[in-house]
Amino acid sequence: MLQAAGPRTVKVPGGKSTLKLSDITEDASRLADFADHEQVWLGRDEERGLTAIVAVHDTTLGPALGGTRVWPHENFEAALTDALRLSHGMTLKAAVAGLALGGGKAVIVADARSDKSLRLLDAYAEMLAALEGQYITAEDVGLSLEDADYLRARTPNVTGTTRGGSGNPSPVTAQGVFLGIKAALKHQSGSEKLDGVRVAVQGLGAVGWSLAKRLRNEGARLSVSDIEPARADKAVTHLDAVALEGDAITTADVDIFAPCALGAVLSETTIPLLKAGIVAGSANNQLATPQDAERLRARGILYAPDYVINAGGLINVAEELTPPGYDADAAMKRVGVIPRTLGAIFRRAEAEGRTTDAVAETIALEYIESARAKKARRAKSAR
Repeated sequence: MLQAAGPRTVKVPGGKSTLKLSDITEDASRLADFADHEQVWLGRDEERGLTAIVAVHDTTLGPALGGTRVWPHENFEAALTDALRLSHGMTLKAAVAGLALGGGKAVIVADARSDKSLRLLDAYAEMLAALEGQYITAEDVGLSLEDADYLRARTPNVTGTTRGGSGNPSPVTAQGVFLGIKAALKHQSGSEKLDGVRVAVQGLGAVGWSLAKRLRNEGARLSVSDIEPARADKAVTHLDAVALEGDAITTADVDIFAPCALGAVLSETTIPLLKAGIVAGSANNQLATPQDAERLRARGILYAPDYVINAGGLINVAEELTPPGYDADAAMKRVGVIPRTLGAIFRRAEAEGRTTDAVAETIALEYIESARAKKARRAKSAR
């Protein structure tokens, strides 16, 4: 099992910093989920309680951008695997959305409720600054909008902030997922009307709650679950939802299953138990393994690839990096393209007898390879 150590330590600017920054790309390459990452960094500061991994997957299209997740992984290898998978997914997400961005992701190994502190965030800000623009971050699970503001005051490579940024990306992500659900429903049934459609929403965080409200406003009948019972109770009170506990949400008798919590919820174990005909939600890395996409297809379940349907948040923060600066209307216009993209993926998957996940990845790689070829031609002509 990999340990939290690295072969090369990089000097951190600041002189008195207790942060140790190591290049662990070689160590990470031993894992099955490495996926040819360009760079993987480990930041450790025992005095301030920081263990953080920044994975930069691919920068062909532009600088690596992806959120920072704060989560108490059971061991270092699990945290590194999570960072690698999420980072790879960000590359695909940016490419399918047609953004001039690469894929990256960060994981801070900590419990956001008990371990996160200003000292820890100070150490992480130093890590981000030391990477000198290799990686741009934003909020994610366990890292709040307030945390992002705090980091942005200490290092420039933070997006999605309230101070000169685009603010909370969660409602924009939810809007993209909402539009994507309607696109999947229309592809499957010929109508995008949600009135009376049964939807199971797993996870009622910022995105899941915003999505649930949109669904209910159009007449959907909701079943919900969350690791915090108070959130589910709130949905029962305000959205006329049915609260389910634990794994019952994945086996609920519904038309659409919307995973909006953590990943790997679709597996060899859970897929045979699904009653929903559509899986479309905001969670990253919903498939436990690549083979699970084929398991869904074999059962006739329409799967909206997670990094396509949940791209709204990335599209929103990416708009901050587009001159002359953030334009909310332009961001929402780009989010409005998500249903069209999904429709094209659904049709191509059917025509080619492939999974929607495989088709989405093909589209992303085609876009990246085209950009790589253009760069090579420009470099050749400049000689």
